[in-house]
Amino acid sequence: MGFFQERLRHTLAVLASCTLSTQLLAQVLPMQRQVENGLEHEYMSLFQLYTYLHANPELSFKEVNTASRIQSELKNAGFEVSGSIGGNGVVGVLKNGTGPVVMIRTDLDGLPVTEQTGLEYASRVKTQDDHGNEVGVMHACGHDVHMTCFIGAARLLSQFKSQWRGTLVMIGQPAEERGGGAKAMLAERLFERFPRPDYVLALHDDATLEAGKVGIVEGNALAGVDSVDLVIRGISGHGAYPSATKDPIVLAAQTILALQTIVSRELRAIDPAVVTVGSIHGGTKHNIIPSEVRLQLTVRHYSDDVRNKILGSIARISKGLALASGIPADLEPTMAVSESIPPTINNPELSQRARKAIASILGANNVVRSDPVMGGEDFGFYGRTAERIPICIFWLGAVDKAKIEASHKEGSKPLPSLHSSFFAPAPEPTIKTGVKAMTAAALDLFARP
Repeated sequence: MGFFQERLRHTLAVLASCTLSTQLLAQVLPMQRQVENGLEHEYMSLFQLYTYLHANPELSFKEVNTASRIQSELKNAGFEVSGSIGGNGVVGVLKNGTGPVVMIRTDLDGLPVTEQTGLEYASRVKTQDDHGNEVGVMHACGHDVHMTCFIGAARLLSQFKSQWRGTLVMIGQPAEERGGGAKAMLAERLFERFPRPDYVLALHDDATLEAGKVGIVEGNALAGVDSVDLVIRGISGHGAYPSATKDPIVLAAQTILALQTIVSRELRAIDPAVVTVGSIHGGTKHNIIPSEVRLQLTVRHYSDDVRNKILGSIARISKGLALASGIPADLEPTMAVSESIPPTINNPELSQRARKAIASILGANNVVRSDPVMGGEDFGFYGRTAERIPICIFWLGAVDKAKIEASHKEGSKPLPSLHSSFFAPAPEPTIKTGVKAMTAAALDLFARP
């Protein structure tokens, strides 16, 4: 039974006994209405926060102003706030008696994408990336939505302290897009320096789901991700005389095709996995055979065993093909793994509780079952600690129904995806739904430890 349903059942029982005062009845009966009324009161302020965040994104590990704004918002909501945790990470703590510790997480960073939405509040930010290149910056993955819903839930939960007992921990995490923020915050003893959570919740907007709806998946939710750099080397020379060389471009082409057999022929058909070569760099001129080719791969998986098998196969295949091509042993391929994050696996029991609690405020028709995806999220780190803390991330619909219906018509353009320069969530229904859903899920956890 969800939080609001449980409170209604309790209230009706008390009404039947005719022992409840009018004042107390006003406090107990309309909790769902109180959340909705409180959100209506806060919405314009939240929309202003959203447009500010949307127009002023910052890249991973550089979220200084964003973190400062989130700290200020949490302080104003009554939280004890700490900053600079794992870089630009923010932690807000609200203690409210004895009870469960519920942690809610948002991400802070934007992407190196030049916005093309045409919105009045579109980002026009230009900055330099880590390599000194000028890039546009955009919240193309909707972290501005996440932060706004996060602050909205913090405000409402603070206002309704009389309705729950426990400790609420709000964390603003840096560098989700680089896969380093969660790891950095945990490395700085997040769970030791601050109240250790009994549950960790998060949300992520969905560029294919109707605004006003929430999607929840139990178990496997988002894949583990490894970025792999593979360097294939050879012996350079003139393009007119390939027999005097060992051509790494031809070898790279053979390797790319052979890597596609890992998923199709080496893994069980029931094991989800992806091996994608996303970048090839080699050579400088038409008639020069280069000395090396650099490949950048993304590897996706849902288990450590599958991950290890894929990485071992990449190394074996690349070295084996080099040997078959006559590449000297001292020039065999080299491989490095970076930006590694584990899969995000939603705790089934917590996910079921979240589903019921959210349905109690949004309506059962607005809570749908989502499928696992091969996209990645470093939120999974919070559930990989020694304590195996239950975690749940749910999907937040962000698209007008009319746009979804139009995209399904033959010949229509597909909806802009996450990370697209045209991605523009429908603000009001998305934000209101996210705030209500997260508030309801947290209240349920506080009410029934």
